[in-house]
Amino acid sequence: MSNSIFAFGLGIGTQNKEDQWLEVFYSAPCLGAEKSTVDAIVESTNYEGGNSTLVLDESDLNRLHMNLLKAGNIEQAELASRLKASTQPVILCILATDEAPANPAEVYLKLQLISHRLVQPHGTVLDGMFGLLVNTAWTSDGPIDVRELADRQLSARMEGRTIEVFSVDKFPKMLNFVVPAGIRVGDAARIRLGAHLGEGTTVMHEGFVNFNAGTLGTSMVEGRISAGVVVGNGSDLGGGCSTMGTLSGGGNIVIGVGEQCLIGANAGIGIGLGDRCTVESGLYITAGSKVTLLDENNQVVSVVKARELSGQSDLLFRRNSESGAIECKTNKTAIALNEALHAHN
Repeated sequence: MSNSIFAFGLGIGTQNKEDQWLEVFYSAPCLGAEKSTVDAIVESTNYEGGNSTLVLDESDLNRLHMNLLKAGNIEQAELASRLKASTQPVILCILATDEAPANPAEVYLKLQLISHRLVQPHGTVLDGMFGLLVNTAWTSDGPIDVRELADRQLSARMEGRTIEVFSVDKFPKMLNFVVPAGIRVGDAARIRLGAHLGEGTTVMHEGFVNFNAGTLGTSMVEGRISAGVVVGNGSDLGGGCSTMGTLSGGGNIVIGVGEQCLIGANAGIGIGLGDRCTVESGLYITAGSKVTLLDENNQVVSVVKARELSGQSDLLFRRNSESGAIECKTNKTAIALNEALHAHN
């Protein structure tokens, strides 16, 4: 058995009537583990290696508590001891390797690794995750399988209660699972679990951040960060702006925003931006958009498709107010690069 693992977490799970996992809450997931911690897990449970999800009883948790103390992992030892009082199922999810998840417990561990800032977006394999998750009603009574919701609502009414349904989705609110340090969020419903919010990020009420996406540092988000999109430190997404995710037709272009960029209000990008780029308010640039390149004297250099500018830095995208053409002012280095792209046209 390997002396190291990719990640593990002690969590509290919720199941439906068919004993399928709806969600798992990991208060302190771990990325990697020392050999002594792995040995403590092996000695305390029936873990036999590989990626595994175990349900622990009180005796398992007692052994795990003691063995983790001996291993010097005080935080996880104390968590194991505290979880003995749980009335809900306690899960130990172990990911020996980073590969496609096999069950909802593994999906939730990976999503929480991202939201805890232990892994950056695109830093863990999430292939096939949608097919593993149960469509869930997120309610004032906790998560409920949507197929069981009507019966639970009737039972609650018979008790004189009303179950408030906040959303029906395969993803919950991130802030119900983790609130990372140094952030502000105007509306928790607009941040999905699996989002990565860098310290110093503010997400205003109309801002949205999807899973496996987010910010790496101080950013102001008043627009939409779609799935898979990563925004660099110091960038500002204006009100109502949008970044196109690969699930929305971004193709094989990695849509990302570099550092110190500004995407104006109601603008949008279907290409990646390097550092220090600006997109004029109201301008949406798709990969196939024709862009007129201008030099420092506003003279036309060439006309290219926007995808050929993807990822470049120091670009200003604007729309000509007379002709309606999309224009890009750039520095000499960027122009030279584009001339090289067209050398054999």
